[in-house]
Amino acid sequence: MADVLTWTVQQRLELEERAEVLRKELAEVEGRLVRLEAAEAVFGEWAEATDGGRRSSGIVDPDPDPDPDPEPVAVTPGAAGMRLVPERVDGMGMEVLTSDYRRIMEIVADADGPVMAKDVARALGRELTPAKVEPVRGQLRKLADRGWLSRTGAGRYLPR
Repeated sequence: MADVLTWTVQQRLELEERAEVLRKELAEVEGRLVRLEAAEAVFGEWAEATDGGRRSSGIVDPDPDPDPDPEPVAVTPGAAGMRLVPERVDGMGMEVLTSDYRRIMEIVADADGPVMAKDVARALGRELTPAKVEPVRGQLRKLADRGWLSRTGAGRYLPR
């Protein structure tokens, strides 16, 4: 009987150690996720400000003559620190979302039932590799967290 008790105590200690390692690893992954979300927001701001890189960012001006009539800056999601996905409130339409997020919303709305990230990635024409599916999963999660979609316990998404 003592052997069983000793074994269970050892197992519990091993599992506690493993759980602590996993908690640390999860904290690191969550930290990376936060940094990547911030980078996504910054890149989104840059892309919108430069029309996807087709216009000068203003960092290095190829025209040394000052422009007497600077182009007005459009206030759009992702510009000037605005969220790419704002918190949804009643009466708010999808026009406040960027085109990428609107497309995801359309895919979820057109589906016959709850969708997974890989289903949305496939509908977007992306490869079904983790590198292509995980960003879509992050976008879906962001839409759900901000009230645009509902998330099931199984990690599937539905329109609200």
